[in-house]
Amino acid sequence: MSASRVTTVVITRDRWPDLTVSLPRHRGPVVLVDNASQDGTPERVRAAFPHVEVVELPENLGAVGRNVGGEAARTPYVAFADDDSWWAPGALERAADYFDRHPRLALLAARILVGEAEELDPICRLMDGPPLPVEDDLPGRSVLGFIACGSVVRREAFLACGGFDEVVEFAGEEERLTLDLAAAGWGLAYVDDVVAHHHPSTARQPGAARLARLTRNEVLTAVMRRSWPDVARTVARSVLAGPHGPRGVVEAVPRVPRALRQRRPVPAAVEETARLLG
Repeated sequence: MSASRVTTVVITRDRWPDLTVSLPRHRGPVVLVDNASQDGTPERVRAAFPHVEVVELPENLGAVGRNVGGEAARTPYVAFADDDSWWAPGALERAADYFDRHPRLALLAARILVGEAEELDPICRLMDGPPLPVEDDLPGRSVLGFIACGSVVRREAFLACGGFDEVVEFAGEEERLTLDLAAAGWGLAYVDDVVAHHHPSTARQPGAARLARLTRNEVLTAVMRRSWPDVARTVARSVLAGPHGPRGVVEAVPRVPRALRQRRPVPAAVEETARLLG
């Protein structure tokens, strides 16, 4: 069967050079969500890649742009890609087959190969090992985490759980969605024969700033979904994590009221699994 069961949703902002490399590699329906680029990306994409549906946002929504793409998709499954990533030939057809055969599967985390050397992303190595089991009704080892640009979702489940979160916006945005899917009883699995390629852009945020943003969003996600003792442990661990840790905690403070308005602690079983994973 064709990969037309899957729409690839790409989010981008001011990275036209990266798109010239990645967009030609996408197959099947593609929706590109532009996060208010200033470099003429939407017009350039329409001219160079007329098969790509372009959605222009008036402001930068970060990862929430993927929600817009998911809503625009007209297929049962949605694959995410960044402007510096793409899916291997046949990967999305294989992913769709897994979803068809496993009705509880809401999210498939793929094997991500990084750079020209095609090194396995370290997070994939963690997902492929203990401590979570392989469940009979899932196609691979259960996970409670994933990398957005190497994931495929069941559109219905993704939208029902609210997609990505406007409180965190970007960097580490996967955690809250993971917790909500698990809390709703959906399955998440790492499947290593579905492959994505990621060639990190040279235009990425500097390392220290990104680490602080990740810390900020880990704290905010804990406030939204974890027990108060786990919130306290997250903050304490962050403060001791090096220079970026205290900075991330400070950056989280202005967003805490918004996080509290969306606070909905996960069930005890999901909390126990999250605690097991650290």
